Amino acid sequence: MSPSSSGQRGLPETPPDPLPIDVVDNHVHLDITREGDEPFDVADAIARARAVGVTRLVQVGCDLDGIRFTMKAVEAHDELVGGIALHPNEVPRLTAAGQLEDAYAEVERSAAHERIRVIGETGLDYFRTGPEGVAVQQDGFRWHIDLAKRLGKALQIHDRDAHDDVLRILEEEGAPDRTVLHCFSGGLEMARECVERGYYLSFAGTVTFKNARNLRDALTAVPLDRLLVETDAPYLAPAPHRGATNASYLVPVTIRAMAGVLNIDVPALCRAVSENSERVYGPWGSRQPTHLA
Repeated sequence: MSPSSSGQRGLPETPPDPLPIDVVDNHVHLDITREGDEPFDVADAIARARAVGVTRLVQVGCDLDGIRFTMKAVEAHDELVGGIALHPNEVPRLTAAGQLEDAYAEVERSAAHERIRVIGETGLDYFRTGPEGVAVQQDGFRWHIDLAKRLGKALQIHDRDAHDDVLRILEEEGAPDRTVLHCFSGGLEMARECVERGYYLSFAGTVTFKNARNLRDALTAVPLDRLLVETDAPYLAPAPHRGATNASYLVPVTIRAMAGVLNIDVPALCRAVSENSERVYGPWGSRQPTHLA
């Protein structure tokens, strides 16, 4: 299927040049469709990504339907491992409906699966949830942190307009050994604090946006052994495709932009991202990463 026939808005007709060393898309939502788009064909999305050197993906489900989708997807596709949680905006909604405890029980049952490697995305979002939802969001964040530690899973954090409280709660609860700030949105000082604490920082297409100087400054503070890359697809397509439906096969655009900011060669960054991803999430089955010619 060509990009023009995929039913997704604004995807480039020509894919980017393949990366020299395979990498991981640290965070993708193959279950989510932007309004007006057709649903993704999962096998096609994986094949497009593999063709440009994005051979492994972390599929993230952050509501009950997304969690159930993720459980099926990771069993059907060796290229995927899963992350599951109740998104911070989902926790107040489930609380209001009297369904939170049952939802927690389903998350905990599902998270025990061997191919679920991540508890996330969890965290705080003060952009879409007003002050009345802050307390329950924070309680939900603490619950997920505890679950990740009890199950020995990595933690992926969603942080929108809540930097100080995210860092405070992680310190109060004690972060898991493998903690990832997904779609990092803080500045230079926050990046330095996260690095000092041993967290991993994952950068999305936002780092390529013209008005994102703060993210590029933050990127320069992160050592190679703490860097990850992601799409957050179908959102946050990198420039020059900003506003389009995002997809994992656009990761090379972000990787090359990051390498430019860091003034390092692309293979060095790819190698670091690949090694860091397997350090955080473990191997994707028995298959080893392929080094492209």
